[in-house]
Amino acid sequence: MEPTDTGKSDYFHRVVDCQWACPAHTDVPEYIRLIAQGQFTEAYMVNRESNVFPGILGRVCDRPCEPACRRGRIESKPVAICRLKRVASDNRDDVSALLPRAPEQKNGKRIACIGAGPASLTVANDLLPLGYDVTIFEQFAVPGGLMRTNIPAFRLPVNVLNEEIGYIVDMGADLRLSSPVESLRTMLDSGEFDAVFVGTGAPKGKELELPARRDSNRVHIGIAWLESVAFQHIDKIGERVLIIGVGNTAMDCCRTSLRLGAKDVKVMARKPRQFFKASEWELEDAEHENVHIIINRAPTRFVVEDGVLKGMMFEHLEYEMENGDIKSTRVLGEEFFPCDDVILAIGQENAFPWIERDIGIKFDKWDVPEVDKVTFQSTREGVFFGGDAAFGPKNIIWSVEHGHQAAISIHKYCCGVPVAERMPRGVSLSSRKMGMHEWSYKNEYNAAERRLVPHVGLIERFKKVNIEVELGFTAEQAALEVQRCLNCDVQTVFAAKLCIECDACIDICPVDCLTIAPNGSESQLRSRLKAPATNPLQALYVSSALPQTGRVMVKDEDVCVHCGLCAERCPTAAWDMQKSTIKIPHAEDESVTCPV
Repeated sequence: MEPTDTGKSDYFHRVVDCQWACPAHTDVPEYIRLIAQGQFTEAYMVNRESNVFPGILGRVCDRPCEPACRRGRIESKPVAICRLKRVASDNRDDVSALLPRAPEQKNGKRIACIGAGPASLTVANDLLPLGYDVTIFEQFAVPGGLMRTNIPAFRLPVNVLNEEIGYIVDMGADLRLSSPVESLRTMLDSGEFDAVFVGTGAPKGKELELPARRDSNRVHIGIAWLESVAFQHIDKIGERVLIIGVGNTAMDCCRTSLRLGAKDVKVMARKPRQFFKASEWELEDAEHENVHIIINRAPTRFVVEDGVLKGMMFEHLEYEMENGDIKSTRVLGEEFFPCDDVILAIGQENAFPWIERDIGIKFDKWDVPEVDKVTFQSTREGVFFGGDAAFGPKNIIWSVEHGHQAAISIHKYCCGVPVAERMPRGVSLSSRKMGMHEWSYKNEYNAAERRLVPHVGLIERFKKVNIEVELGFTAEQAALEVQRCLNCDVQTVFAAKLCIECDACIDICPVDCLTIAPNGSESQLRSRLKAPATNPLQALYVSSALPQTGRVMVKDEDVCVHCGLCAERCPTAAWDMQKSTIKIPHAEDESVTCPV
């Protein structure tokens, strides 16, 4: 193998698994270290550079970083990354003076953002400081999009939502509430805006067309029902509720039902648990509140008598599994489940009745606009999409990243620069060495188990619909959890010319991730490693030829825990611990200037 080229930004970025897995590439290890030092405000601002909504996402992020966490490879539970994000938000000082500001001199360009959800707000966050006039059109009387209408207040308090949205709007956005856009053609023909961003989400809940579906008014569409609860149009529900579907929306529906008076709530799942779309922690929270999840039941019809919903009939299914997949399905019989209300939470869809189909925006066979996955521009120049409106339902952090990328494209488009030309990512390395055996980070392994987040008691939490259930870590509890981070952004960097092949680093490595071996192909080197390379998706770090024997130093990045013992033990300083900082370009980094 050729020596590893660590100058490429993606190499060390991929080693920081949590940051690589985060769609917005938040610098997770850095903000955790700042929390460890009690620098909560600084940690909040590191978060805000990339994810824009630290307080919101510290509560409701889908946490793609946590399954990727290296800590989960050496024990069962990853670092509580998401909840540490909330710690920074809950304990910070006032950040008003630290936030970006819009300049007094505008650049003369006007941008329309349709929908006031996370994607549009991120676009505004990135473009307002560059001198753009940004107008946000929102159909409801309050901003936030699905963050407000579909995430219950017991998970995301209104004050947290208002505060972080306010940071963006207060930069000078023209927020037009109760202002639905009814015709994109009219907006484009007016010539008022230089570019348009569509961030309207996926606001249409999927239907379940079964016999007797229309015979009762006690069958609800999940996201529409949650919206009605959020706006206090609905404040009660029957005692027996069936939830159809087992995604995160279904979990919000079942837990909200309990707060509106339901006594018996069942979530009906067509398949076994390993196929559930809901996050495991969402399932655990629901089950802790005594929600019953019934697997292997496929709905067949509603049972309605004289206009009164009595329940639903289901087929009881049995699956034959092979290598984790369903090989065949067998119906064991039919079963009746009584209920007073049914909530359908089987998915969401895009809906664009206000976009004419003859204005240059192509729609695919699913009636979804064709959007470039890099630039987020539609087939009509100057019209961009992001968030759920672009590629269907995902989650808030994906919407934020879409907003960042769309803002880059909008900036380039308005400045007459090709939108596909993107600045490359950058990486810098800086040594953490402070002395012969001292490092400017805490490198010893802490065997502490993941801490449980405190919750409001079961009796207390049901007194109101808006009592926040998770209390979050205290600063003292966070001080223990942060010690579980392995500092994966502090890299082991090797200088082959200094190595004397004494094997000291190999002897001291606690996980046997280092090997000195004859060079060869990747498959050959993987077969020669001291510890088996079980994850071929993560790279081998390969040195140039060593001066003594011509062999190479090989490190399996998948196994390394960044403890620094190799660098401490090395008598020639061939190993060094260096922090890698990844620079992800945003609109402000683009070296283009819009003509005024």
